[in-house]
Amino acid sequence: MKRIATFILLAVLSVAAAIPAQAQRISREENARQSRKAIKHQQKMLNKANKKQAKAMKKAGKAQRKATRKANRRRR
Repeated sequence: MKRIATFILLAVLSVAAAIPAQAQRISREENARQSRKAIKHQQKMLNKANKKQAKAMKKAGKAQRKATRKANRRRR
């Protein structure tokens, strides 16, 4: 009995899931909007990563200069 109920439930869920998939076709305008939104998000993440990398490079350069000064002091 449990197997039959499970099978019927599975069949109903698979049919119910198939119906909205056909109804979800998006228009060209909606697709373009989503595309622009994705591009904007990607650009924002790229800018954020570039800023982070620039900050890390600046910090590394500062540390290098400090280490060089410290090494030069020891030589004298």
